[in-house]
Amino acid sequence: MPTIFETPAALLTAAGQKLGATDWLEITQQRVNQFADTTGDRQWIHIDPERAREGPFGATIAHGYLTLALANLFLPQLMEVRGTSMGLNYGLDRVRFPAPVPVGARIRGTGEVIEARQLDDGAVQVKVRVTVELEGHARPACVADTLSRFLGAVG
Repeated sequence: MPTIFETPAALLTAAGQKLGATDWLEITQQRVNQFADTTGDRQWIHIDPERAREGPFGATIAHGYLTLALANLFLPQLMEVRGTSMGLNYGLDRVRFPAPVPVGARIRGTGEVIEARQLDDGAVQVKVRVTVELEGHARPACVADTLSRFLGAVG
């Protein structure tokens, strides 16, 4: 269940707040192949299980950018901001991929509000650190400082 902020202004005092964790998600070869088809990144370490068994990771692995893209799946599971007309992904401040994600592994997102600020146009911009945990591993698969903007408070 996401952490609920009743208004964008509620984010302004949320720095340091932990947002909990999402459910675990298994990374399948089908998901990896679909991402490869979509992006054109068809490197063998992602799509050729036989060759990848002999490679540096011992199996196919998810693309780093696939792991990052899943932050977009995890964010609404971590937090909900009410009282807005819309929210949008504004970008990223920092991204790292400390560990590869083997196909068949399970990942989940955890979140923490790093900072939030009021913008001149009335929107609130929030930086949320999304850490993609890899089940059974000490190092995360991805750590991304996401930037979101919440616009047009309603009601």
